[in-house]
Amino acid sequence: MFAVKVEYQVNEDYEIENKRRISVFLAEFKNFDQNRFRYSVFQDKESHTFIHLSEYQDDEIQNLLLTNSVFLKFQKERDKNLKVMPIITWLNCLP
Repeated sequence: MFAVKVEYQVNEDYEIENKRRISVFLAEFKNFDQNRFRYSVFQDKESHTFIHLSEYQDDEIQNLLLTNSVFLKFQKERDKNLKVMPIITWLNCLP
């Protein structure tokens, strides 16, 4: 099991659309085996930073999710509207 944290900020005028697109890909992720991963998204109330926290059982499920067409479309549109580049942190899950 491993985890990844992604933090980013989008332009203010894109914030509502970003939330909508997050809802769309999270709904798509429900089609996958929920026992093999956990994906949560948060938003800091003060800085409006989005934080995606994902936990994966293995590389296979991570690749399935990250290559999903709905998720790729989310990333493409988000990347056009970033204030700053995402910060990606790889995490070890402790027992």
